[in-house]
Amino acid sequence: MTQASQSGTGTDETVARIEDLAAASGGLVVLNTIAPSGEPHSSVVNAGVLRHPGTGEPVVALVALGGSRKLRHLARDPRAVVVFRDGRRWTAVRGTTTVVGPDHPHPAVAPEALPGLLRDAYRAAGGGEHPDWDEYDRTMAESRRALVLLPLDHVYGNYWPVQS
Repeated sequence: MTQASQSGTGTDETVARIEDLAAASGGLVVLNTIAPSGEPHSSVVNAGVLRHPGTGEPVVALVALGGSRKLRHLARDPRAVVVFRDGRRWTAVRGTTTVVGPDHPHPAVAPEALPGLLRDAYRAAGGGEHPDWDEYDRTMAESRRALVLLPLDHVYGNYWPVQS
């Protein structure tokens, strides 16, 4: 068992650790944002690891409903923590998010690339292959879903590989 705190941890080992915990939990994580009061705001979401579309670096990726409280919080203060866990094993990722979506354009992402990135996030978060990608794309567009990206700048937790 290891307790670790690392900075600039987009390493293969760190990505493998996060992917292991994401798979063990079905992609369910706790996302913590900062409410206007300064208090933490937590919600359970699905997340996984993708390559950032602008930098190519590994990032935690999740999809958020357009206009949601979490997106309003991140627009005001982009700092967040995502916690992956499986039993007593856990890993937290803390950093400054980037939001990409119809209401959050990003210079590195063409608007027509967003549906593919949302699909990639769905897969990375444990969703696998959706039974109807056209329906998925329509739903994402209608609800103005956005991609939230969190770099692996500061990763810490209590993690050990499970022996099979």
